[in-house]
Amino acid sequence: QVQLVESGGGLVQPGGSLSLSCAASGGIFSINAMGWYRQAPGKQRDVVATITRGGRTNYADSVKGRFTISRDNAKNTVYLQMNSLKPEDTAVYYCNAEGGTYYGPFGSWGQGTQVTVSS
Repeated sequence: QVQLVESGGGLVQPGGSLSLSCAASGGIFSINAMGWYRQAPGKQRDVVATITRGGRTNYADSVKGRFTISRDNAKNTVYLQMNSLKPEDTAVYYCNAEGGTYYGPFGSWGQGTQVTVSS
């Protein structure tokens, strides 16, 4: 069973920076798409950024120019560098990965990590 373990997050003042990471493990053969999503209280889970195995990225309009997604294929890890944070970026951030294991395809979510932007 594929597991995604997130780290990073926390409390930061507006204008500050945070970095998130998410490592996948568990019989993985290859990972295609990886991404970050976020869910604020009372709202649906929305995409923040995604990245393909080849490094093609896509960002939500609200984070373009401020967030950067990257990945290390050798480590099965995806990162999210968040700069110029705003209070509206406050949410639980989840990583997602889709790919194949030696037993079949998978699609998995991390447990979520809280990001709070407040003075």
